[in-house]
Amino acid sequence: MFEAFVQRLKAEVEKLKLGVPEDSTVDFGPLVSQEHKEKVLSYYRLAVEEGATIVTGDGVPDMGTELNAGAWVEPTIWTGLSDDARVIREEIFGPCCHIRPFDTEEEVIELANDTKYGLAAAIWTENSARASRVAEAMEVGIAWVNSWFLRDLRSAFGGAKESGIGREGGVHGLEFYTELKNVCIKL
Repeated sequence: MFEAFVQRLKAEVEKLKLGVPEDSTVDFGPLVSQEHKEKVLSYYRLAVEEGATIVTGDGVPDMGTELNAGAWVEPTIWTGLSDDARVIREEIFGPCCHIRPFDTEEEVIELANDTKYGLAAAIWTENSARASRVAEAMEVGIAWVNSWFLRDLRSAFGGAKESGIGREGGVHGLEFYTELKNVCIKL
């Protein structure tokens, strides 16, 4: 199943249309700054140094004369890295992923939780009981099942471990941006 999954994800990533967010047909826009672009590209180079096999991406796309000055990077997929590779252990905040095979549900939960970070996770399965078990076991602030970046803005959002303090969204967001004060006066 691993090789078939890698090839299917590669095909889907290569269909992504990059462009300006104002274009409703675009799937993916630029990064926020040139500085962030350089950071992400440094991780792309590091992945190769650490032994990654590049499945797709790994560079800067040609966006044409008008857009080439933007902070564009190609969505990138790697395989073949060791579990202690920096590009797996650190938060890159770029359009990249490493795909690694696993044998059991317990193994994949252990691998996913073996990090100091815990912002979010995406679980893809046709088995609703498995989805519930794995989502509960993930040490993250939000777990998506068969979706990504789908949430009601009235619900809490924030990470676990070293991926943030507090929560945004709904009343949780109001509490995050409010400093309470108690004033006691004896009359």
